[in-house]
Amino acid sequence: MNTGTLPPNIDPQELRAAVRGRYSAVASAPDGPYSFRVGRAFAEALGYPPALLEAMPPGATDAFTGVATPVLQADLRPGEAVLDLGCGGGLDLIIAAEAVGQTGRAIGIDMAEPMVARAGANLRALRLEQAEAVVGVAETLPLPDAAVDCVVANGILNLAPDKSAVLAEVARVLHRGGRFILAETTLRHELPPGEVQGLEDWFR
Repeated sequence: MNTGTLPPNIDPQELRAAVRGRYSAVASAPDGPYSFRVGRAFAEALGYPPALLEAMPPGATDAFTGVATPVLQADLRPGEAVLDLGCGGGLDLIIAAEAVGQTGRAIGIDMAEPMVARAGANLRALRLEQAEAVVGVAETLPLPDAAVDCVVANGILNLAPDKSAVLAEVARVLHRGGRFILAETTLRHELPPGEVQGLEDWFR
């Protein structure tokens, strides 16, 4: 994960457009090919229980692109409000909605409209009326202050051009004492100068 500023040859708006385009493509054609792993088998390899995945609509699992199982570590409780930041096709959002129950609320936000459409269809298929998926960007969340008890993010911070803005928004929408459950990819070593040559390198 790039934890500092963007390389000078990477334009923030171009990166955002590339991310939107890449994950819109995954939503429309999950079978790829892509430079990152996608799908149910990958979700199971990361630790999602097979029985849980079996109970999901295929549309929630075949376009999965997370990096771990943060929603399973979030200790979500009935009646809570939870935000799934970068909800994709809705796997974590569905798990969150079922955990908080009909007295709670689960909101999924994703910048890729086809992913939001996929997540919404999956929620409707399961009749999870306490959940919704909306289009938005993590740097400017369409939520009021102190709106949620928990934010879950599964591998999206590394794709954000302005990570400081994302973290500030997470802090803004969380209740006092709220929880931020984050799973991310990271670099074990700094890349050599010039290693990131263009947008394609961002998705390796």
